Amino acid sequence: MENPAAGLRLSGVEQSPSAAADHPVSGIANPVCPDARALPALYRIASLIGRTGDPKTALQAILDELAALFGASSGSIGLLNPDTGKLELEIHHGLPPDADDVALRLGQGITGWVAFHGRPQLVPDVRADPRYIALRPDVRCEMAAPMEAQGQVIGVINLDSTALGGFTAADLALLVRLTAESTTVVQHLWQLRHLQGKARQLETLISIGQSLVSKLEEQELFDTVTREARQIMGVRLCALYLHDSAKGTARLVSVSRAEPPPPEEGPGPLPAGELPLEHCLIASVLHTRRQIEFHNVQSQDYVDVIDLPRAAGLHSLLAAPLLFEVEAIGVLGVFTDRPHRFNNDEKRLLGALASLGAVAIQNSRLYARVFQSEESLRKNERLTMLGLLAAEIAHEIRNPLTVIKLLYGYLNLDFPADDPRRKDTQIISEKLDQLEAIVTRVLNFGKAPANLHARWSVAEIIEDTIVLIRLKLAQGKIHLHFHPPAQPLIVDGHKGQLQQVLLNLLLNSMQVMPDGGAITIRYAAGDRGGLPVAVIDLADTGRGIPGEIREQIFDSFLTGRPDGTGLGLAIVRRILRSHHGDITVLATGPQGTTMRVTLPLARS
Repeated sequence: MENPAAGLRLSGVEQSPSAAADHPVSGIANPVCPDARALPALYRIASLIGRTGDPKTALQAILDELAALFGASSGSIGLLNPDTGKLELEIHHGLPPDADDVALRLGQGITGWVAFHGRPQLVPDVRADPRYIALRPDVRCEMAAPMEAQGQVIGVINLDSTALGGFTAADLALLVRLTAESTTVVQHLWQLRHLQGKARQLETLISIGQSLVSKLEEQELFDTVTREARQIMGVRLCALYLHDSAKGTARLVSVSRAEPPPPEEGPGPLPAGELPLEHCLIASVLHTRRQIEFHNVQSQDYVDVIDLPRAAGLHSLLAAPLLFEVEAIGVLGVFTDRPHRFNNDEKRLLGALASLGAVAIQNSRLYARVFQSEESLRKNERLTMLGLLAAEIAHEIRNPLTVIKLLYGYLNLDFPADDPRRKDTQIISEKLDQLEAIVTRVLNFGKAPANLHARWSVAEIIEDTIVLIRLKLAQGKIHLHFHPPAQPLIVDGHKGQLQQVLLNLLLNSMQVMPDGGAITIRYAAGDRGGLPVAVIDLADTGRGIPGEIREQIFDSFLTGRPDGTGLGLAIVRRILRSHHGDITVLATGPQGTTMRVTLPLARS
């Protein structure tokens, strides 16, 4: 079996000038000679992938392993921070507690030099090297190797010794090999952590999406969007702005802060009211319809904008537009409490949250319109019923009034000019004429104007009605099936009234299926008394019509619901009969109800 340490080279290994003087090249261990320490150490480091899922725990175990292997008195693993560009100590061993705050610029110190040049270093005597920065006064020898991934330095492993010349060139060569293996292990753990995080984010996004769909009250929806976005993004503050394109303004509608805020941040005044876009930072997001990142909103460049929360603890901002189709309806912004460069994953995540928010907001607005339309429909039902009742009353009054007027005329009451009764008979005659005129006006008002009647496709009337009620169907978890036949059927009628018929029937079906169900609409050509008609069947999977009211369901003011008016089906029958059609209960039972509507086909 080939020793994995075989073939170990010193290519790229450098010594400081003092090291070169103390250790001539001939004194370096044979580059092709395997180091017996390599295999056990490589095994223990590689096995960390199966023993821990936490990259930081793995880094600590790696540093402890290396310190024990080389007899180091202290050591550290520093990682490059992409936001600051500095090498920050992630893990240390044997260093004072304040080493946690050490952050080196690239090229600063021996460790920073290794990070900048990407080459290992062995310094037999640190006191002779001007680059050395002392964290412990008793350190005499130091060696460091870069951690490289995909050709980029991501960190440095550094070991110290209190002995002069405490490490050899062979030690450095082995450290380079072990650092490469350690980097691979940590990279795998980072990737695993990243994938686990993505899985949690996906689960959270699904949960957020399900939660947002159920939010119909706007302010509750806004607060849910900002709260969930702040939590999943792990930021200090999240703000939601709505855009009014007609006014050219933006309005801050919700803010979610991490609790408790740091003392230096303070509450910070929040922008209120309608904010002119020309003075808003988010205007660029709305205009471009793209995400924009602002690295430091505390700089003087942003002092004049009026839409930012004024809090000292907020630094970087990532803002994403809320797009619905091609319209930017708002902006979702997340703020960090330190300078931060948002990576592509964070941008994609915020974009997904903004898309969910935009759909939920539009969904809430459409639901509000549906509810308003339903309320208007109920009011129209009452008004229509009142009109029909008034027409019935007027019709019933006209018959006896006609009789009274005729009988009065037959009396031929002609009194002398000086007789007071002559004036009385004149007044009676005028009032009878006045009553007849009132009755005639009421009857004429109740008639549908002839110019509103036209030829309509039955399929078009049904499809347009389904569009009106589609959101309410979705909310009620009701599946509607409608497949028009290939042969179109044309009727002559008032489209609005016929749609009111279908709306009433659909709403009635939905109310008997509170836990969801299915509605099926079919239509075909039929025959009634030798005349061609359109036959429309509307079937639901509700609980059926109670037997005691089945024969009276089309009567006025009969209802089986506490909140019902008892007018819906009565109006349906009146409208259909005014179109020379009718409605019947074709079938009803525990499995559902089928209503049949017939309308005469238009003559060709």
